[in-house]
Amino acid sequence: MRLIARLIACLAAAAFVAQPASAQSILRDAETEALLQDMVDPLAEAAGLRRGAVEVVLVNDPSLNAFVAGGQRIYVHSGLINSADDANQVQGVLAHELGHITGGHIIRYGEGIGKATNITILSMLVGVAAALAGAGDAAMGVMAMGQQAALGSFLSFTRAQESSADAAGASYLAKAGISGKGSLEFFKKLQNLEFRYGYSQDDDAAYARTHPLSGDRIATLREDYVRDPAWDKAPDPDVERRFQRIKGKLYGYLAKPEETLRRFPEHMTGEPARYARAYAYHKQAKIAEALKETDALLAIDPQDPYFLELKGQVLLESGRPDDALEHLRTATTLTGNDPLIAGTFGHALVATEDKAHLEEAEQVLRAAVARDRENPFAWYQLGTVYASKGDMPRARLASAEQQIMSGRPAEALRSAEAAEAALPRGTPDWLRAQDIAMQARAQLERERDRK
Repeated sequence: MRLIARLIACLAAAAFVAQPASAQSILRDAETEALLQDMVDPLAEAAGLRRGAVEVVLVNDPSLNAFVAGGQRIYVHSGLINSADDANQVQGVLAHELGHITGGHIIRYGEGIGKATNITILSMLVGVAAALAGAGDAAMGVMAMGQQAALGSFLSFTRAQESSADAAGASYLAKAGISGKGSLEFFKKLQNLEFRYGYSQDDDAAYARTHPLSGDRIATLREDYVRDPAWDKAPDPDVERRFQRIKGKLYGYLAKPEETLRRFPEHMTGEPARYARAYAYHKQAKIAEALKETDALLAIDPQDPYFLELKGQVLLESGRPDDALEHLRTATTLTGNDPLIAGTFGHALVATEDKAHLEEAEQVLRAAVARDRENPFAWYQLGTVYASKGDMPRARLASAEQQIMSGRPAEALRSAEAAEAALPRGTPDWLRAQDIAMQARAQLERERDRK
């Protein structure tokens, strides 16, 4: 995903919904994040880091790319997931990016992912029928252009850094007992792009590049990979099954419904196809068809929390929040109160408009934001709960939290100042309101300086 930002440095970020082209959207989904964490953890351990120390973040961008931008986060583009044939290929990319992290290579991508102004939640399709149809157009429409731009736009990495990251990644795969076949296969994909867009393969041209040619990287790494005992080791079947599910889910979420239905026709009855079609039908407001797909998934495994989440989500967003509650409550419990799923559950409790659910909604949403503060939708719903209960100072504070992480510093400043004025002085909430106000002022000053 972002990892290949160095491999082929593809820029061309696709705008999501109505965001400007310079802004990137972070896609949040509980199932996807759990899988990516399980894929990177053994590699992180092999690199001498603890499990959970490295986070993988999914960016809504159709280009074949991945990168790190300082710290211990790997940013992966949705286009990389879409292009990868299997989980092993993605793990090869993650291992390379870990090489940049452990090597201290600081990577900057455009204006930086920290300036992203649009955080969306993949597992939440509010207004999806209208908004996501347009987002799919944007994402798929720039696919070819983004990859071509990638080949002509390179990050300021030296060839030595890239070679170092390649070697480190190979060692991490070996230590983790993961085959390097996927890594080589992915480099071949990059090489095919070089051929397709006429990138010169001769040595003289290579010296002008910040990245080694993919063919050279394949030749350098192959010998080490083939010698490694893990070369012929079969991939983890559970990880691969989950990865194919995620691919179908992501495609259904981002692509236009008609494209999804062409790629995953009715005769395909596997989990990835049903996932994809459920999203496509939901975006078309064909609720009966979407529920048919979710029910087929639940027939495979009635206790799969992500199938339950999807059915609850479809019911919720089709105006049936009461029917969604039990599915979302069970999904929340089965995932150990995953904050993203809990946020959707809290939304359903609020959407019933039954005041008897407000207390549970507050508990669920407070727990969700305590575990994951970067969840603007949960903050919005929590603010709605506080407002419904007449607690306007905390409603404004929750609004400020949601606004500051959504790139709306002027609104965040107003909300934070209003909360600070009404909250008891010296309390944690009062101090947090001050912090948000200071952060909003700093953002506004930077915006003025750029003008």
